[in-house]
Amino acid sequence: MEKYHHSTRILVALDCIVFGFDGEALKLLLVKRNFEPEKGKWSLMGGFLEENEDLEVATNRILYDLTGLKDIYFEEIQTFGKVNRDPVERTLSVCFFALINIHAHDQDAVKAQNAFWINIENKPNLIFDHNEMVNVALERLRYKAALHPIGFELLPEKFTIPQLQKLYEAIYQIPLDRRNFSRKILSTNLLIDTGEKNQQSATKKAILYRLDKEKYQNKFNAFHYFISDSMR
Repeated sequence: MEKYHHSTRILVALDCIVFGFDGEALKLLLVKRNFEPEKGKWSLMGGFLEENEDLEVATNRILYDLTGLKDIYFEEIQTFGKVNRDPVERTLSVCFFALINIHAHDQDAVKAQNAFWINIENKPNLIFDHNEMVNVALERLRYKAALHPIGFELLPEKFTIPQLQKLYEAIYQIPLDRRNFSRKILSTNLLIDTGEKNQQSATKKAILYRLDKEKYQNKFNAFHYFISDSMR
């Protein structure tokens, strides 16, 4: 079939906002750009869509090259397409955010990409419209984390209640009452007691839990109300 010869060619980029959690703070995976324009400045990790490549395949490729991980949770946010967003050439950027367990990825793969984990609170100024992308992604993360158990993607499979509380405090940037948080999260019956305890704790060994994903699907509102009430 004949191609559209009279149409303007536009590049399609994919930019990935990769969130991680180290047990204390929400982090963002950024790269020091090693080519012009804006060489040496901070950037999101991304790449260009290849001619015979689906968006999902391309995103998986970029994330694997960056972290060495497959089957990472990610979702599309929106497309950024201002005419002059890239000074080199007309480029549309399809933006995704991804969530990974910061201790599970390939550290060598990250170093090879000249990438670094930066606390979200200390995010440096980014190139092009990447600051706007991060803001949109963070807003989406906060919205989705109140409705779906996507925040658990940032934790190991087994976790303690204090670890879960720190995660949500990091996501929403607010303090949560310890007793209130523990009581409400356990009242949802969405967590399974593994019968194990956290051996890395220096003080009293905390119980390790895991998310009951099957039960969660049948009790969607339980998690929503828990998060909403905990932030009051």
